[in-house]
Amino acid sequence: MTFSRIAGVGSCLPPRVVTNDELARQLDTSDAWIRERTGIAQRHIADESQSASDLALDASRGALDAAGLAAQDVDLIIVATSTPDFIFPSTACLLQAKLGVKNCPAFDVQAVCSGFVYGLSIADQFIRSGQAKRALVVGAEVFSRIMDWNDRGTCVLFGDGAGAVVLVAGDTPGIHASVLRADGSHAGMLSVPGNVSGGKILGSPYLQMHGQQVFKFAVKVLDEVGREVLAAAGASVADVDWLIPHQANVRILEATARRLGIPSEKVVVTVDRHGNTSAASVPLALDVAVRDGRIRPGHRLLLEGVGGGFTWAAVYLTM
Repeated sequence: MTFSRIAGVGSCLPPRVVTNDELARQLDTSDAWIRERTGIAQRHIADESQSASDLALDASRGALDAAGLAAQDVDLIIVATSTPDFIFPSTACLLQAKLGVKNCPAFDVQAVCSGFVYGLSIADQFIRSGQAKRALVVGAEVFSRIMDWNDRGTCVLFGDGAGAVVLVAGDTPGIHASVLRADGSHAGMLSVPGNVSGGKILGSPYLQMHGQQVFKFAVKVLDEVGREVLAAAGASVADVDWLIPHQANVRILEATARRLGIPSEKVVVTVDRHGNTSAASVPLALDVAVRDGRIRPGHRLLLEGVGGGFTWAAVYLTM
């Protein structure tokens, strides 16, 4: 029987760092206000020349290097993003061209902040079915492009970045189980309710969010989907070495860990440095913890995402 496992991880953060104090100079807010409510101290912001595919490229190169593979070894590319370079072609196809790869399938996944976990599950199914042997899965976002920088309730929360993993086929399971869920009836809680028609923007091009509703919903479904994926894998909360939830804000992370019964020292937290990078947040946090030595081969991880749609998902795996 064929399984998939993570062979390499990588990430990319734009060099420009925007602190809370910098935002406070243009908004009615303060470093203390932002930290208290979100746990965020800073975020990385892409410059005008950087697109999602550019960030994805650097993250992908890091993951390929860590896996000891060349770009030409990849036979599947999935990019999770809500901020693509263009309406089309897909960011995955643009990344494919920048990597110098041809012919393998390449496509985007749009599940907002759950996108990377969705993509990981999809790639796992491709490998298990024999349709791919080495998959590149990327979460890449430039959420700064869809922020209203006069709205302190949203713009202080988000940042830009990309994270990537290389999945390879093997005889023993790396990914044990995955669960994907969605409920479109909650679409209004978190959205960018605009589109382009006839060369004009219809609706709003900016992210809109009902914060308290999102908080309550996110904590509830992250608890549920975490337990569901562990049950599907025949595992328990006690088996989890590291929880890597979507890095939305520190309150959601803490509440999710409490409900699952996972101690805080087993939760990977990067939201303080990165802000909410949507589909990039889980692989960015994974890469940080792998590179600083916390996550090692054999460790069992619970990855979780929740985002607009509403979507939510979890993967349980062994590194």
